[in-house]
Amino acid sequence: MDKQRDFVLRTIEERGVKFVRLWFTDVIGTLKSVAIAPAEVEGAFTEGLGFDGSAIEGLTRSYESDLLAHPDPTTFQTLPWRGEIDPTGRMFCDITTPDGQPAVADPRHVLKRTLAKAADAGFTFYTHPEIEFYLLKSSSFGPDGPEPVDSAGYFDNVPGGTAHDFRRRSVRMLEDLGISVEYSHHEGGPGQNEIDLRYADALATADNIMTFRTVVKEVAIEQGVYATFMPKPLSGKPGSGMHTHMSLFEGDRNAFYEEGAQYQLSQTGRQFIAGLLTHANEIAAVTNQFVNSYKRLWGGDEAPSFICWGHNNRSALVRVPMYKPNKGQSTRVEYRALDSAANPYLAFALMLAAGLKGIEEGYELPPEAEDNVWSLTDSERRALGYAQLPASLDHALEYMEDSELVAETLGEQVFNYVLLNKRREWQEYRAQVTPFELKSNLEML
Repeated sequence: MDKQRDFVLRTIEERGVKFVRLWFTDVIGTLKSVAIAPAEVEGAFTEGLGFDGSAIEGLTRSYESDLLAHPDPTTFQTLPWRGEIDPTGRMFCDITTPDGQPAVADPRHVLKRTLAKAADAGFTFYTHPEIEFYLLKSSSFGPDGPEPVDSAGYFDNVPGGTAHDFRRRSVRMLEDLGISVEYSHHEGGPGQNEIDLRYADALATADNIMTFRTVVKEVAIEQGVYATFMPKPLSGKPGSGMHTHMSLFEGDRNAFYEEGAQYQLSQTGRQFIAGLLTHANEIAAVTNQFVNSYKRLWGGDEAPSFICWGHNNRSALVRVPMYKPNKGQSTRVEYRALDSAANPYLAFALMLAAGLKGIEEGYELPPEAEDNVWSLTDSERRALGYAQLPASLDHALEYMEDSELVAETLGEQVFNYVLLNKRREWQEYRAQVTPFELKSNLEML
């Protein structure tokens, strides 16, 4: 770690870095940033930077507000959008109390704690997110809702289109930040894009997602458009998901791979999927944390609404992608409920905890879904045993409230804060009179 610190201090000096931003997230997953002068970095490494935790969503109770942000030198990068004028660096931070204990409500610590539990069982957890978002002409909107930058569709090539330049600039910026991008393309909705990040360990991926959102927002501003990760910004159009591929490794060996097994999927992989299916409803208030998230889950367009798994079945909640011959290391499972607005630290912690529970308890994997689950009738789905995901945030909170797994993984403070914050959101939503009601009822009744 000392070597890494020295490297950061040397880089700051050599590149003439003028400001260093210390980044961390609140419980909802909003990025927080404080800029310090280069001269303060060494002190921040040794002592941390003090701040008032009670002013940050869910981080502390007001009577224990003093917290310290400790920059993680392994996450140092210079921010490419700041350019050559006043070069600026950034590091993610771990949050502690003044006596050096990890802050229980630091989302990064929640994930680290769950990763440590996996490590005790011999596993390293890798994730690979496919992040969808919309590009809009601006953040303001008229009676017809937000206006997308184009009317293109899935994989469309739009000559001279905003999205091309946007994706090229974003991908280059991400690569400059050391974040490898696997694919980028136009998605199914007008103005909708997808950029997929390369596989990495879950902590690095969660940090990368937070950086990714910032890069996408910055490039949009630079190009005179607006980017949103809202799960369902346009009614009648696809929502923005963050399908996440996952695998567990034991050393260099993929624990999900077994040669000759069905789909080359090991017993460990099958139990991991069973854990995800069993606990899907309990973790939904975190994987899909907004009122709007449920408009995506229940709006069709390949969003999963029912708890089942399948091989290459895009209507299932968990998918086992095609096996590529001689690529045993790439056997993985894909969780399709997660949306782009989730707090990645908490969501990854819960998905991992659910999968590990399946392995620990030896959960039995139900038969796979071979049909398009959307096209079945309710009674057919019932007969096949496909339960529904929660239909609303309110519904998801009821499941979460009774979940030992979620309470244990998040810790008491984060668990209680999420419930409180999200109940408030639901109450505010429920108290509204919407345009739909006025249109449907005002003249008729």
